[in-house]
Amino acid sequence: MHVMEQKVELNIVGLSYSQTQSGAYALVLEDSTRKRRLPIIIGNFEAQAIAVVMEGLTPARPLTHDAFSNVLKEFDVQLVEVIIYNLVEGIYYAKLICDNGFKQLEIDVRSSDAIALALRFQCPIFTYDFILNQAGISVEEERVADQHSDDEDEDDFEAPAPEIQKSIEELEKELNEAIENEDYERASQLRDEINKRK
Repeated sequence: MHVMEQKVELNIVGLSYSQTQSGAYALVLEDSTRKRRLPIIIGNFEAQAIAVVMEGLTPARPLTHDAFSNVLKEFDVQLVEVIIYNLVEGIYYAKLICDNGFKQLEIDVRSSDAIALALRFQCPIFTYDFILNQAGISVEEERVADQHSDDEDEDDFEAPAPEIQKSIEELEKELNEAIENEDYERASQLRDEINKRK
């Protein structure tokens, strides 16, 4: 099945609320030529597991993905790469390519879990051309769509974030509380605001 297909490396370019599914997130991956993007809808838990690493946050207690990567490392199993290898009826299929020093192992996983682990091992994420041809969005098409949505939203007014009135010390205190409470979405917003001030 698609064995001869050329692998294409992907980079994470964004993680945001899904416009189409309530309570879900859109994880956007981009091919190495930066011409096509692959959006994957993921759940809140997986989004947090990915956001924590992207934002450089350290959870108060290890998340499930941290625990799993710690177990692999303790047993000297290296995650070499992640491959999103198939797409059937809107569902992406992925596998972990692991190496224990003696042989390579392939472990079937959900694409969101694979990406959360790839970030923890800092290993590459790949897919195949046929998946990008099937579900990818050209970056040019996306720019045109963004321009249209910007035109439509001209009348929208966004209230300033409440963080603006707070001092850096207050924001850092809230950041620590958010991490303690495992509210990583709030923690990443606070981290962004603190970094802006600095």
